[in-house]
Amino acid sequence: MTGAPLRLFCLNASAELGAGISAAMGVALAAHEERDFEDGEHKSRPLDAVNGADVYVIQSLHGGPQQSADDKLCRLLFFIGAIKDAGTARVTAVTPYLCYARKDRRTKPNDPVTTRYIARMFESVGTDCLVTLEVHNPVAFENAFRCRTVALTATSLFVDYAKGLPDQKFSVISPDAGGMKRAELLREMLEAALGRPVGKGLAEKHRSAGVVSGDLFVGDVAGTTALIVDDLISTGNTLLRAAPSARKAGAQRVIALVTHGLFMQGAAEVVADPAIDQVVITDAVPPFRLDRPAGNEKLTILPAAPLLAETIRRLHEERSLTDLGVF
Repeated sequence: MTGAPLRLFCLNASAELGAGISAAMGVALAAHEERDFEDGEHKSRPLDAVNGADVYVIQSLHGGPQQSADDKLCRLLFFIGAIKDAGTARVTAVTPYLCYARKDRRTKPNDPVTTRYIARMFESVGTDCLVTLEVHNPVAFENAFRCRTVALTATSLFVDYAKGLPDQKFSVISPDAGGMKRAELLREMLEAALGRPVGKGLAEKHRSAGVVSGDLFVGDVAGTTALIVDDLISTGNTLLRAAPSARKAGAQRVIALVTHGLFMQGAAEVVADPAIDQVVITDAVPPFRLDRPAGNEKLTILPAAPLLAETIRRLHEERSLTDLGVF
């Protein structure tokens, strides 16, 4: 935002990520206070001046390990409200993981469309822009918000990772029809980076009442290192269906490229499954639910801070984000 001073805040629950973004930008985090009261209520406020500033507030809205997703959301909304009341020129919420983004449509009678309600909450406290990373459904996300939104992808991070592999032939697989745009973006960027063709594949998936089914697999993956790309790992059932299908279709190796590692109950067994050679995630959600993640040879963790830092820098300077792999 031309002419306005930049202020970078990070709430305590995402302190490690905020420190990484601060270091990558060469911009110190602004001071703030978070205070808890005996009855469970809390308050947050900026301690550095924000009047007339271009403010960015970092808070990844995943559940745990100390606060629930609801706790983090409430604290972020209150903090944004306080900043707007203090006279900021613009405030951008940087939420690498956006809670409730998977509930973007009605699948049962009288279902809530929670993504839309979340959007109203952010707008009601005066949020001018919201940045997130690998949102579950980019179309539903954009349609839910009236303020500006930036739907980043981890594509550039995954392309850099794949370029460093010794493998010569790659294919990119979407584990369901809903992820085809995400997979195609990765395939096109990887093909351009390598200067050679990259194959593609699609695994069938149906979900109803939490039960995943579907056995169809189509694609040209024989003799390749198959890269299965998805927005998140929850229980891991989706990966556990796609990886053996890719193997059966002739893939020599299978690597899962997943932005958010939630790793709910059962996911550790999926990571250990022999059909999957490597699981690559970002640290936008720390893998705190896994035992000794740093020592897990099948797990690679890519830092999200450089991508988020560059996004904030370009937003502040009003420069294009196109080459960063946005939807």
